[in-house]
Amino acid sequence: MSATFETQRAALADVVAIPVTPFAADGGVDRDTHRALLRRLLDGGITTLTPNGNTGEFYALTPEERRLVTELTLEEAREDTVVLVGVGHDVPTAVASARHAREHGAQMVMVHQPVHPYVSQSGWVDYHRAIAEAVPELGVVPYIRNAQLTGARLAELADACPNVIGVKYAVPDAARFAAFARDAGLDRFVWVAGLAEPYAPSYFSAGATGFTSGLVNVAPAVSLNMIEALRSGDYPAAMKVWEQIRRFEELRAANGSANNVTVVKEALASLGLCHRDVRPPSRPLPEDERAEVAAIVAGWAI
Repeated sequence: MSATFETQRAALADVVAIPVTPFAADGGVDRDTHRALLRRLLDGGITTLTPNGNTGEFYALTPEERRLVTELTLEEAREDTVVLVGVGHDVPTAVASARHAREHGAQMVMVHQPVHPYVSQSGWVDYHRAIAEAVPELGVVPYIRNAQLTGARLAELADACPNVIGVKYAVPDAARFAAFARDAGLDRFVWVAGLAEPYAPSYFSAGATGFTSGLVNVAPAVSLNMIEALRSGDYPAAMKVWEQIRRFEELRAANGSANNVTVVKEALASLGLCHRDVRPPSRPLPEDERAEVAAIVAGWAI
């Protein structure tokens, strides 16, 4: 394992922030606000950033906008910042995005779950292998939402591609995660709880050492409080944070996570940090839920 990969592995065992992509009045990416929100995360103690994640509305961005978001993030990155760029879609597009990320200084790429009605397990390996082999210098992190995928397939991928170093596991089943991680190799990968703070305590108990977060856009200290508690094995303290954020995350998860990004942007809007606008198929919150989100956020130490 190279020193570079050790740095990348350490960065995954942390709060892995998924920044929002703020939009301007003309509907395009608001560059200045984007930079300000990134600086706010970094000033708040966050060191691992994932531009072009789902909270960044990856699937609603154009290819040009995805490149822009990557470049803005890397320009704002500091000496201790590690950037994990989300890539996906068809193989040529994902490979081009990964190479673009490498050219601009990213250290890792996260490969979004393949969006296709027919995903075979061997095809899943082929898809990720094509991307990982195109950027052998970068750490590669598959984003797994497929409950049918077996741990043996991940091990097969890593046998072919040693730069597959971590996993964002986002199947909402802690027992399945525990089995999958052990079948793939618990100590072979860095396991990131891909369903954020609500699932982090249960996934940490089964072997995860990092978690993703969209909430961190709003309150970096809250997310850091949780991971500090989990690292020390203080699950009662972690669950106090869990209780603090429970309703916020329930609003995000409602109706099949229809408002996952919307709630985060509404919270930021309530703080005067960005517009609430999201792109279809997401939609802004109704007035009553806007008020509830603002009230929740007002009760946090931000």
